[in-house]
Amino acid sequence: MKAMIMAAGVGSRLMPLTMHIPKPMVPVGNRPLMEHIVHLLGKHGCSQVIANLHYHSQVINEYFRDGTKYGMTITYSPEEELMGTAGGVKKCDWFLNDTFVVISGDALTDIDVASLLDAHRRNGALATIALKQVNEVENFGIVITDENNKIKSFQEKPKPEEALNNMANTGIYIFEPEIFKYIPARQFYDFGKQVFPYLVKIGAPFYGVGIDDYWCDVGNIAAYRRAHEDLLAGRVRTVPSGRLIYSSDHAQVLAGKQVIIGDKVKFQGTVAIGDGCMIGAGAVLKNSIIWNDSRIGDRSAISEAVIGSGCQLGSSVRLETGSVVASGCILDDGDIIPANSKVFNSTGGEGKLEKGQIG
Repeated sequence: MKAMIMAAGVGSRLMPLTMHIPKPMVPVGNRPLMEHIVHLLGKHGCSQVIANLHYHSQVINEYFRDGTKYGMTITYSPEEELMGTAGGVKKCDWFLNDTFVVISGDALTDIDVASLLDAHRRNGALATIALKQVNEVENFGIVITDENNKIKSFQEKPKPEEALNNMANTGIYIFEPEIFKYIPARQFYDFGKQVFPYLVKIGAPFYGVGIDDYWCDVGNIAAYRRAHEDLLAGRVRTVPSGRLIYSSDHAQVLAGKQVIIGDKVKFQGTVAIGDGCMIGAGAVLKNSIIWNDSRIGDRSAISEAVIGSGCQLGSSVRLETGSVVASGCILDDGDIIPANSKVFNSTGGEGKLEKGQIG
C-alpha cells in the first residue's frame, strides 16, 4: 500500500518553535514528529511514501532524503502555494494509483493502519476516516455516523452542549483512487469543507471507523508537552531516541546522546533533553522539553517550558510555567521569563519577549 504524509503546514500555533523548521520536524522524544509517522507506515507495510512540502521544505527533504535508511522510497511533492488538504493529495494522483492512506505528519499516533485498511475493505468504502474519542470536542472536527458506521454529517469544533457525539476526525484516511473524481485539479481544495460534505450529499460509500489506538494532535504547546508525557509514560507504542533516566524523585527523564548533567540537578515530572545538551549544576527542570545543543546554566529553574535548539541560558535563569524559547536564543544570568511568554530570537541571538519583560 502507498501512503501520503501531509507535511506542508506552517505550525503557527507552535511559534516560535516553528520559526525555522516546519511543524512535522518538531521533535517528540528527540525524534521529528514525521519520523514517528514514517516508522509507523513502514511497520504496516507501506514501502512507497510521498509527502507534500511547502514551509521550510528543504529541512524535511534533507533529513529524510529518498527514504533508503527507513527501508522505503520517499518522494516529495513541493507546493509553491498551498493547495489545501484535498488539492495537495490531488496533485499526487499520478503516484497514488491504488488504495492509499493519507496521514498527517504533525500528529503522534500508533494507529494500526492495517486494521483500518481491513475495515475500509470490509465496508467496500470509497473513503474511510479514522475516528478517535476526545474530551474537548470544541477543539476538533466531529464526525457523526449511522448504525453501520456510514458517515452522515459533520460538526466543526462544536460547543460541548451542541456536540452530537465526541468522535473526532484524526486526519488519517484510507482512499480509493476514485476519490480523485471529486477533487478538481490545480486549485486549492479542502477535504473537510468541500470533498467530505459532497460525499455525504451523494450517499457515497464513506465510513468512519473508531480507533482505540493512541492519537494526539500536536497543535499547540500544551498538547506538545502532553505528547511527551504520554510517550515517556508508555501510553504510545513508538520509540524515542535516547535513554530513560529515573531520578530519586520518580521523574521520567529522556536524555539524548552526549548529554552532560551537572551535580545536584533536580528533575521533576516529565523532562526530555535533546542531543548535545549541557545542564548546569544545581538546575531544576520540571515537566519541560529541551531541544538539541542547548545549555542550561547553573542553578537555573525551568518549569513547564520548552527550549529550542542551540540556546544558551546563563546561570540562575528562571523560566516560568508555559514559557517557550525559540531556537538560538541567548538569555543572560538571572533573566526571568514570565509565565506563558514567548521568547523570539533577535538578529544577535538575544531573546526578545513577545510579552512581559526579561529581568
